[in-house]
Amino acid sequence: MARIKPKQLLIQSKRKKSPSRISYSSIITWNLIVVLVVLSLYATYRHWHHRPSFEPEMDLPLDQNVERYEDSTKISTPKYAVMDTAKGSITIEIYKDASAGVVDRFIKLCKTDYFKGMPFRHVIKNFVIQGGDFDFNGAAQEWILKAKANGENALSPKHEAFMIGTTKSPNSKGFDIFITTAPIPDLNDEIVVFGRVIKGEDIVQEIEEIDTDDHYQPKTPIGIINMTLRQEL
Repeated sequence: MARIKPKQLLIQSKRKKSPSRISYSSIITWNLIVVLVVLSLYATYRHWHHRPSFEPEMDLPLDQNVERYEDSTKISTPKYAVMDTAKGSITIEIYKDASAGVVDRFIKLCKTDYFKGMPFRHVIKNFVIQGGDFDFNGAAQEWILKAKANGENALSPKHEAFMIGTTKSPNSKGFDIFITTAPIPDLNDEIVVFGRVIKGEDIVQEIEEIDTDDHYQPKTPIGIINMTLRQEL
């Protein structure tokens, strides 16, 4: 049996103890796995972090979703309208619980500048200011006849002054605005009230004091310069 030299034994022992080398393909594979895991975790985080707020509501009953939609509609409805006149500005609080059709139409007309330049056609002292079409009917005609017949109009503490309304006629192509300057007993029978003056009552009274002819039409033209909607004051 051939004897192995000590030098060869030393070389063989070193070869047995040295660790095996890892191939480049294995390193690349493990790096790819780590990258994929990190990307997966990041994608999961972004999904839950940026999840739309309305998704939790998808499991709610239909009636609750409808109620929430109606509430959001009410919130989006403007709360106030500012009427600019030559005498000053009048701030109107819009009644959201008033006739939905009237409120919606008023807001739509405000957005289309319908009231811009609208004249005040009739001014009846201690009674009402009417702005709108010249060919008025309904409430304006009846109230003017009452004013002429009685000279003064009976007041009632049951109804407040400075209310905002329009005619009840559904066939009217225009949109008249009435501003009451005194309590009117049959107010709700004549017009649809959809708001009230909360600021600028003194401006309403100044308009009320202008000179008018026998038909209660202002001798000097005056009217609405502009009407703007506001959510907050």
